[in-house]
Amino acid sequence: MVVDAPFPIPLKRRRRLANIDPMEAERAKAQFAAIREKFGREIRVFETSALSPSSNEAPNSESVTDDFYEFTAEDYYRILATKKQDKMLKTRRIREAEEAARRSRITKAVIRVRFPDNHTFEVTFHPSETIQSLVDLLMKVVARPELPFYIYTTPPKKQIKDMAQDFFGAGFVPGAIVYFSYDLPKGDDTTDANSGPFLQQEIMSLKGLELIIEQEQQAEPAQSAPEPEQAAPSPVVQERKPSEKKPVKPKWLKM
Repeated sequence: MVVDAPFPIPLKRRRRLANIDPMEAERAKAQFAAIREKFGREIRVFETSALSPSSNEAPNSESVTDDFYEFTAEDYYRILATKKQDKMLKTRRIREAEEAARRSRITKAVIRVRFPDNHTFEVTFHPSETIQSLVDLLMKVVARPELPFYIYTTPPKKQIKDMAQDFFGAGFVPGAIVYFSYDLPKGDDTTDANSGPFLQQEIMSLKGLELIIEQEQQAEPAQSAPEPEQAAPSPVVQERKPSEKKPVKPKWLKM
């Protein structure tokens, strides 16, 4: 019996990554470190595309009738009864313990501030910090800190006024998107302010740097990994059949 050689093992294809200059990646890391040391925060800046109008389209009237959106009295009393039952089953001490457990599990609040020019400023806070800490940071990074501004959430548009509230109490954990707007009366100065830029050049220079660092980190394991060796075909092994012995007559046997 002859054992055939196995098929050769195909080599894995290498992922094609863009050539990243190591010096450029080091400069990006140093720039992030300098901003972190200056402001005491992890800061990112990126550009987001405008919302597509198709995402806000109403559902097809043929598939959903008007009755679907009606909130009946039966629905109201059912929800009210459920809330009353939850309050009766959970004591105040239990509710406080559950809230404390939720607070302990969440250690970050990632806040994204979106500006009218579609640039997003991302920064990380602790959930126990107040919204005032976000406003104070914006005062340091916006291009025109001398102009009054406010932040709001949407939809619906709601201006954030309670600056003493922490991020956990505001429902901004583990993350939230807020919007920036100058608080100016209508006029020429308003048009000029809303045309941008909204962030200082030092902060805007962070745009795109994170992508360079990510590509450099992806390229490192691909370059350090040894190339898999192709398995050599196993030698052909031929099975030997036992030789047949002819019967030998004993000398004492005479025919």
